Amino acid sequence: MKRADVRFYAQLNDFLPPEKRARSITCSFDVSGSVKDMIESLGVPHTEVDLILANGEPVDFTYRVQEGDRISVYPEFQSIDMSSHLRLRPQPLPELRFVADTHLGRLAAYLRMLGFDTLYRNDYADEDLARLSAEEHRILLTRDRGLLMRSVVTRGSYLRAKEPAQQLAELLQRLDLARAITPFRRCMHCNAVLRPIPKETISDRLLPHTRQHFNEFYNCPQCGRIYWKGSHYRRMRRFIDSVTASN
Repeated sequence: MKRADVRFYAQLNDFLPPEKRARSITCSFDVSGSVKDMIESLGVPHTEVDLILANGEPVDFTYRVQEGDRISVYPEFQSIDMSSHLRLRPQPLPELRFVADTHLGRLAAYLRMLGFDTLYRNDYADEDLARLSAEEHRILLTRDRGLLMRSVVTRGSYLRAKEPAQQLAELLQRLDLARAITPFRRCMHCNAVLRPIPKETISDRLLPHTRQHFNEFYNCPQCGRIYWKGSHYRRMRRFIDSVTASN
């Protein structure tokens, strides 16, 4: 039986049971497999990994683990220049786009509220989510580690928080989203980009109070919903200010 030692660093330890965190883990194997398979067998999705060292040398996910190897696995570095090493994360997207799994409907609405292109349906199968992420170059958002371990998925983010507002704050910090926010440009229900619409063309759809006190309206070309800057807008504005205050 062959053996190799694997150690995970920083937030990657969140995926491990307490007794395996911040220490070397000895893995036994008969046939040399890929380092990706070994990492994921320990519960860490490959989408969370940015650098792997085998005996001090950078390797990619296809590296075949050998007897006596010392494997070091690192997450994305936020403040250290690792350009000279073999970083495993794909190049940043010119525009951040997301696809959220079926348990993240509220988070998807929040991201749309901030202006981010976010696909969501409550009947997406795991195969659909993985395919959309790969084909449309979207970051797959989920709390399902197994979903992120699908080989077709190259861009993903595992959400540690359970509450939608906390999940949003987590993403804002991890992906440095604050600078890319363009609030209220998308429909929170269907993701389409809103467009201005003259008040007189929709006046018959407005309540008397709304028709009297507001003049600026936006329409969703996909689902037909109408938006204006009423009390709901002010509540959402306060929510945005609260979640972006620390980012």
